[in-house]
Amino acid sequence: MIVESITTDVLVIGGGTAGCFNALTLAEHSSYKVLIAEKANIKRSGCLAAGVNAINAYITQEETEESFVEYVNKDSEGIIREDLVYSIAKGLNKATRKIESLGLTILKDEKGHYVSRGKRSIKINGENIKPILAHAVQSKENIEIIQRTQVIDYIIKDKTVIGAIAIALDEEKIYTIYAKAVVSATGGASGIYKPNNPGFSKHKMWYSPFNTGAGYGMGIRAGAEMTGFEMRFIALRCKDTIAPTGTIAQGVKAQQVNAKGEEYVSQYGKPTTYMRLYATVQENLAGRGPCYLQTKGIDHEQEKELFKAYLNMAPAQTLKWIENHTGPKKENVEIEGTEPYIVGGHTASGYWIDIKRRTTLKGLYAIGDVAGGSPKKYVTGCFVEGEIAAFSIIEDIQDKPSQTKAIEDEMTRNIYNFYNNKEQSYTYASIEEGMQKVMDEYAGGISQGYGYSQEKLKIAEQRINELMALAYELKVNHTKELGLTWEVIDRLYVAKVLIKHLEARKETRWRCYQENKDYPEKKDAFLKYVNSIYKDNKVHIVFKELVKKEDVYEHSY
Repeated sequence: MIVESITTDVLVIGGGTAGCFNALTLAEHSSYKVLIAEKANIKRSGCLAAGVNAINAYITQEETEESFVEYVNKDSEGIIREDLVYSIAKGLNKATRKIESLGLTILKDEKGHYVSRGKRSIKINGENIKPILAHAVQSKENIEIIQRTQVIDYIIKDKTVIGAIAIALDEEKIYTIYAKAVVSATGGASGIYKPNNPGFSKHKMWYSPFNTGAGYGMGIRAGAEMTGFEMRFIALRCKDTIAPTGTIAQGVKAQQVNAKGEEYVSQYGKPTTYMRLYATVQENLAGRGPCYLQTKGIDHEQEKELFKAYLNMAPAQTLKWIENHTGPKKENVEIEGTEPYIVGGHTASGYWIDIKRRTTLKGLYAIGDVAGGSPKKYVTGCFVEGEIAAFSIIEDIQDKPSQTKAIEDEMTRNIYNFYNNKEQSYTYASIEEGMQKVMDEYAGGISQGYGYSQEKLKIAEQRINELMALAYELKVNHTKELGLTWEVIDRLYVAKVLIKHLEARKETRWRCYQENKDYPEKKDAFLKYVNSIYKDNKVHIVFKELVKKEDVYEHSY
C-alpha cells in the first residue's frame, strides 16, 4: 500500500455540521492551514446530508440564555454540564445569523422577524443547508479537504495527540496526518442496536447510518475520558419511515393519542422528550396501541405545509402519503420508538471536555455530536461548539512548533494484519448483525421495551468481547472492506463502554433511555456524571460531581 504523509496546522476529522463550522471559523480568524478529512463527500455528508426544516436551538424573544439552560437541565433530569450548555446558549443566535448570511433561507413574518415553530425553534428552508456549508468551506484558500478518507486512529506521542492515521476508501493508500491540533467532529454512533427495519431497509433509521462512532472508538482506545454513554437517545418517530414527529407535534400542535383516541402522555408525568416515548411504549404494552399523532381533521393549508416540510427533510413520509392516496388530514400518523443511539447532540454522550472543548488527551478537541455533557445542542449548538473550539485552538497553538513525525510502524502493521489474516466463515456484516442482536436482547433494545437488568448486561459484555475478538481476525482484500470492518470495530468499542455505563448507574433516571429494571427508581445519590476511561482492555468507571453554569471547568492535565 502507498503511505502518504501530510502535515498541517489543524486536522478536522469529519466534515459535517460542527467540522465545517470549525474549519470556517479557523480560516476566517487565522492564517493556519486546516485539513478536513471526510469519509464521504462533504457536500452531502453527516446528519444534515438530506437537510432539515427547523433550527431547534435558538433564543427566541420569549426566552433567555438562562432559560435555555434551565430547559435543558429539566428535560435531562439535572445531568448536564451547565457550563457547556450556557456557553452554547450565548452563541446560538450569532451562529444562526452566520448561516443565514451564507445563504440559508430562514422564514420571516411581515415585520422581518424569524417565524417561530416553538419556544426555542424557528422555521427554515433547509434542504440545501449542507451544500451551503460545504461551499463556504471550499471557498477558503487555507482549507484543504480530502474526501472518501476514513480516519481510524489517533497518532499519539508523549501523551499528546499529534495527528491521525487514515485510509483512502477508493485506492490502496494509507495517510499519516500530522497537526498542531486535532479536532474530532465525527458525530455519534448508530447501528449498535438492531434497527426498526432490519435487512434490506436497515438504513431507514433516525440517525445517520454512516455515523458509526469513529470518534468515540478512537478516543476510547486512546484512553480519553468519556461521559454520559448511559444517557442513550431513542427517537419517537413516524412508523416505518422514521421521519421526525416534532414537525407534526409542533407544526400543527398534534396530541399523542392511543387507539381509543385518548390523550395519554399526561398520565405518565411531565411531557419531557423521553417521557413521550415511554408513555407510547407503555400504552402499547397495555394493549391500547397503536399510538398516533392526532392529525385527522387539520385544514388543507396545514397538510400542505407538512407535505412540504417532510420533502425538505424526510421525503419518505410525504412519498408514503402520496403512494397510499392519503395524508395527515385524512388519517392520524402512527408513531413508534427507534433503536437506541449514542449521540451528544440530543443527549449527553461523548468525550468529557472542558469549557474550551479540549478533551482529556492533550492536543485533541471534541465538538458536536461527539462531545458529551451538553444535550439539545442540535444544529446551531454544533456550530457554536465548532466556533468555541476554533478560537481555543488559535490561542493554544500560537507558539506551538510544527509536529515532528512519530513512528507509526505499529499502527500500519495493525492495518496490514487484516490483509494477512486467513479467510473466515464469517464477515464484518455477520459480526455487525451479531452485535445488534446481542445489544437488542441483553442491553435494552426495541424487543425488550428498552429495559435491561444487571444480569443481562453481564451476558452482553461477554458476547461483545467475543465478537470483538472475531472482528480482529477478519480478512480484508481492499481498503473499502477494511473501512467497513473498522466501522464494526468502532461500534463494538462503543458497545463495551455503553454496557459498563448502563451497569454503573444503579437507578432509572431517564425512562426508556436508561431503563434499569433492577433499579426502577430515580435516586439523589446518582445526581452525578458517569464517566469512564478505557485502560488495559478494561472500562474503568469514574463518577464526577455536577458542574454549574457559573463554573469555568478546564482540564489540568
